Amino acid sequence: MYDYVIVGAGSAGCVLAARLSEDPAVRVALIEAGGPDTAQEIHVPAAFPQLFKSALDWDLDTDPEPGIGGRRAYLPRGRVFGGSSSINAMIYIRGSRADYDGWAAAGATGWSYDEVLPYFKRGEDNERGADGYHGAGGPLTVSDGRSVHPLASAFVRAAEQAGHKANDDFNGETQFGVGRYQLTQRGGLRCSAAVAYLHPALERPNLTVIPSALAHRVVIEDGRATGVEVERDGAVEVVRAESEVILSAGAYASPKLLMLSGVGPAAALAPFGIDVVQDLPVGQGLQDHYMTLLNLRTDTESLIGAATAENAALLQSEGRGPLTSNIGEAGGFFRSRPELDAPDVQFHAAPVLFHQEGLGAPVEHGFSFGPCVVAPTSRGSVTLRSPRPDAAPRIVHNYLTTAEDRDAIVAGIRIALDIAAQSAVADLVTEPFDVPASDSDADLLAWAQRSGQTLFHPTSTCAIGSVVDSDLRVFGVQGLRVVDASVFPSVPRGNTNAPTIMAAEKAADLIKGAV
Repeated sequence: MYDYVIVGAGSAGCVLAARLSEDPAVRVALIEAGGPDTAQEIHVPAAFPQLFKSALDWDLDTDPEPGIGGRRAYLPRGRVFGGSSSINAMIYIRGSRADYDGWAAAGATGWSYDEVLPYFKRGEDNERGADGYHGAGGPLTVSDGRSVHPLASAFVRAAEQAGHKANDDFNGETQFGVGRYQLTQRGGLRCSAAVAYLHPALERPNLTVIPSALAHRVVIEDGRATGVEVERDGAVEVVRAESEVILSAGAYASPKLLMLSGVGPAAALAPFGIDVVQDLPVGQGLQDHYMTLLNLRTDTESLIGAATAENAALLQSEGRGPLTSNIGEAGGFFRSRPELDAPDVQFHAAPVLFHQEGLGAPVEHGFSFGPCVVAPTSRGSVTLRSPRPDAAPRIVHNYLTTAEDRDAIVAGIRIALDIAAQSAVADLVTEPFDVPASDSDADLLAWAQRSGQTLFHPTSTCAIGSVVDSDLRVFGVQGLRVVDASVFPSVPRGNTNAPTIMAAEKAADLIKGAV
């Protein structure tokens, strides 16, 4: 018996396990389907694409996506301590003030920008120090990149040549502009949520981590969550919670677990013979960022030659060099229409070819950059495929199914082509590797539909206001909360790891009754 049972040792689960177990009188269990984050490729930043489709990846796919020609999109998600923060590109972005103020205006009480900023700052240990926007001394190390690759720098110079302003802090006063990203790295190595939060808490006697355990369902008795049914080593058991069960399994798995537990759309559960405990729109409202990248050949040395003994020694001894690269070293935020007050397009620039959803082998020198739709209007869904707990859910994002999203991606590609035409980039390009056939709207959209991919930022499937209240408690079920990116009413404008950690920091206070 525990006070709190947390499902998922990803970004949110690691934060909650650490924060809740700070009280020695509280018993915390953390259930994780994967295992410890010991693989070398996790901690060497430039190696993260090698984790795709490995045993540390849930290796999900969408159903055929109607907005991108019926393609199935590959969806990597971390199955390891740290979750996707152990396999991501380590970019520290919070999103726009407009995101959080929009949430609050729509009814998410307590989630305005001014109300969540203290939780961003509390979690942060920014190497630049504390100021009005940043914190120092928190668990999560945020640093400037130790790899300053000339191909990423060329993108920044070309964007400035195209008239875009430099921005050295996308988490400060404004998001607009171009520059290099700050990263969740410590000494040139990955600083995942596991490294930052979970590892320091593992020695606490009141924290029990249960690895390699697949959660089957939440046990709900008389309208109250009392535990979690898990399978480990072929045996099924129930881990009991005296106070609360907290789902932190992510925007795909948390709704799946709720539905397997009888919490979800009644009409969708009936075909699987699942008794409905609470009829809620679980799994609806899915959002994600859709990205497409110009890939350009070059004679300039790219990252494909980074895995040398010399660079490995440089990383180990000094925490610098090409192996510290997070791949997406630089980028920026833009508006596709002049009347917009907040960005609707984000760029990532990588000093290496990045194609075929990150799965294409980079066998020649090149670099890539391009837009993602950072404020999408499209919405998708997560539904059950089977009542078996080990079956992947059905996922449809509906990428590019709205006119607004199609217009944004086309406008973003035009920005990319303009940047590519500037001398800082054009002088380095030998020939295209993967680019649109022409600059017509039709060819730009067709190319985006053919070559685009997820930016790995699923959210909003258990959203505040529809599935959970502003304290992240599931409507109609006592003792049950969801704490991860699935509770976001909409996807923030930017990479979602920092907002997920913020939400868990805030949730810890909500659970403790500290707010």
